This record gives sequence, structure tokens and C-alpha cells, in this order.
Amino acid sequence: MATPIDPFIRSDVLSDVILKLLGLVLRVGLLLAGLVFFASLMVAGLLVLLVWLVRALWAKLTGQPVSPWTFQMNRQANWQRFYQQAQGQRGRAADADNVVDAEVTDVTDVTVVTDVEPKRTTPR
Repeated sequence: MATPIDPFIRSDVLSDVILKLLGLVLRVGLLLAGLVFFASLMVAGLLVLLVWLVRALWAKLTGQPVSPWTFQMNRQANWQRFYQQAQGQRGRAADADNVVDAEVTDVTDVTVVTDVEPKRTTPR
């Protein structure tokens, strides 16, 4: 005599199988995406190498020296550009109405120091 299968147990088994299959599909998809990205980086590198080799071959055929792929960078120009931008962004002058008048005193003797309490420091 066959025992009846509980429908709740059957649905749990099916949902576990579906979840495992979806996880496998996701992992395979991510692996393929990574492989495509790696292959695209390799193709880009090979194209740069091919262009460099053709350039070197052309220089050898024409008898000219191969100049390196470099770019010039003038640090002083960059510094001046940003320095001038900072100079242009200064704040506007305060109104004369908001200025506090203070008495200017001429300090001639800097050795006279008042209202200072000496502190003892211990070396560590």
C-alpha cells in the first residue's frame, strides 16, 4: 500500500531545488560576466601592444627613432592656475560701519611681559 505524500513536504523540497538552481544560475552568470570582463581587458591590452609594435616597426622601416609615449606636465602652470582661482575667491571687504575702532599702541620693549604665571614642567 502506497503512503500518501504530504503536499507541504513536497512544496518544501521543490522550493529548495528551485533555490539551489537559482543560486547555481546566479553563480554561473557572475562567473561568465567576470570572464567577459577579463577577456575585454586582455583584448584592450593586446590592441595597445599591437599599436605599439606597428609603430615601432614603422619607425624601423623609415629609419627614425622610436619616441616614447610620454606626456609633458607643467606643474608650475597647474599651481598658478589653482593659486589664481583661490586669489579670485577672497571675501569682500567689510563695511566701515561694522569695523570696531581699537587704540593702536606702539610696542617698543618686548622683554617686559606681564600677567604670566610660570608653569613647572617635568621631563618625561
